[in-house]
Amino acid sequence: MALSAPLLLVIIGISSLAAQWLAWLLRLPAILPLLIFGIVLGPATHVLQPDLLFGNLLFPLVSLSVAIILFEGALTLRFEEIRGLGGVVRNLVSVGMLITFLVISLACLLLLHFPAELSALVGAVTVVTGPTVIAPLMRVVRPKSTINQVLRWEGIIIDPVGAIFTLLVFEFIVLHQQAAGSYAHLFMTLGQTVGVGLVAGAIAGMVVGTALRKVWLPGYLQNFAVLAMMLGAFGLSNYLADESGLLTVTVMGIWLANMRDVDLTDIIEFKEQLSALLISGLFIILASRLDIHALWNMGWPLAGVLLIVQFVARPLCIGASTLGSALTWRDRLLLCWIAPRGIVAAAVSSLFALTLEKNGYPGADRLVTVVFAIIIGTVVLQSLTSLPIARWLRVQKKQPRGVLIVGANPVARSLAQALQKLDLPVQLTDNSWENYRQARMDGLTTYYGYAWSEHADNYLDLNTTAQVLAMSSNRHQNALAVYHFSHLLGKEKVSAVRSGNAQNTRLKHDSESSRFRRQENLFSPEYTFGHLSRLISAGATIKATRLNENFGWNDYLEKNQGVIPLFSLHEEKNLMPIDKDQVPTLPCTLIALVKNEVSTADSR
Repeated sequence: MALSAPLLLVIIGISSLAAQWLAWLLRLPAILPLLIFGIVLGPATHVLQPDLLFGNLLFPLVSLSVAIILFEGALTLRFEEIRGLGGVVRNLVSVGMLITFLVISLACLLLLHFPAELSALVGAVTVVTGPTVIAPLMRVVRPKSTINQVLRWEGIIIDPVGAIFTLLVFEFIVLHQQAAGSYAHLFMTLGQTVGVGLVAGAIAGMVVGTALRKVWLPGYLQNFAVLAMMLGAFGLSNYLADESGLLTVTVMGIWLANMRDVDLTDIIEFKEQLSALLISGLFIILASRLDIHALWNMGWPLAGVLLIVQFVARPLCIGASTLGSALTWRDRLLLCWIAPRGIVAAAVSSLFALTLEKNGYPGADRLVTVVFAIIIGTVVLQSLTSLPIARWLRVQKKQPRGVLIVGANPVARSLAQALQKLDLPVQLTDNSWENYRQARMDGLTTYYGYAWSEHADNYLDLNTTAQVLAMSSNRHQNALAVYHFSHLLGKEKVSAVRSGNAQNTRLKHDSESSRFRRQENLFSPEYTFGHLSRLISAGATIKATRLNENFGWNDYLEKNQGVIPLFSLHEEKNLMPIDKDQVPTLPCTLIALVKNEVSTADSR
């Protein structure tokens, strides 16, 4: 018996949630469980048949979803960040991208005997890696900082750059198919499409940016207004010139990202949540349309394409992009191995396949089959093998010893400065612009935003982090940080400062509050965040002192009356919270809050 449409939509929603939760639980790229759920619901059981469920609405649904995904990715592309990256990443998203495109296109042309246009489109779509698959892999592999930075930034930047390149290739294919006249007419039409996309995107970005900067909209309408205007620009652009809308929204996002005095924090957070919802549901819908028989029937030629993607395209890309760089041969080998394709490639290829089918292009469905095969092959192979290969090449980071401090308030900044002097890698995160700005002025490495957000998953480098200290003035934010990082690093590596009397300061649910209170274990119970903050404001400082056989604990206490011990740091660089009644094991470095006369009087 066929299931009703509302029930099928509910199944898609629940499956999306289950796949994302499973990815979080197993610390895998979300694309893998989403793919499995989609195949199970689609070709395996035929429970979900998107073409019957959505009918003529399938194409606009996919089209609008891809527009939102590309817009969200473009919002993160700031030109100032590209300028500071160095030659390797720039080469990867320019020369390296073109080499990958040419090699994969030729492989499809020669091995799969695809038409030249379809081969080129497969090559263009699969140049994109993306942070959604790179970031989880980097957390598992933990490569050296140089490798980690190259792969992370390549994934972040290749999303919008690769999308624009793919759009241009697609426009050329569609116009070439429809062109009845000369190549001059073809390029004129292509120029019109690109011109409309660029101009409409720039105008839309300028209008929306100006509205945000001059606060023409109330705060509660800003997220909705940006989404509505983005979709409006997408629709209008497509009306003026067919298939120019995706370029419009990409340019609009890049324009907004690079406008001065425009705060996009809330908008990016909203788009992240919306994109997570759309990506999850969309990928299950697209995976359920996958023709497993077509995938199987391609046989060894398709396997040959996968081998060329892994062993020819990527090594040539890395070889050309790293010429003259300081990277060692071991670094380059690992870079040659890691380049998983992600959700953007799946979504864009499915959209273009639907468009080609609508225009009567023969064999357009094969585009999705090959792209999904490349996604499955690269993600599965590299997820299973990257860690042992990194160990074999000896390019993993040594045991991390860095500290991530959630909060960039005066207490957190004072502690970070003391730890930095001890040569410990320290990062601070805060969603307060003032705290973030002050930490940057103090020369501290700082991330602006919520440490548990999707944006932080992509941009916050945890490769050097061994411990997380939740030291925000907001207890709820400390709790969110503790829950998030306890899953990633383990409960024993995450601690929080007390925010006050636990009986009077409770979270929403008693059970959650009880769990969190067990990790509010920094310092002695009476040294809450408020108490420490008052002492720092009164002039107390956090200092590090070496304790050993010659200058021990009692000697230190005699010399420093009223000191508040915070941490002990031992030779192996483990930072251990201590309380006032605990005698640290010698030798060690004691990190303590030292009061001056005013702060001593205040504490009384």
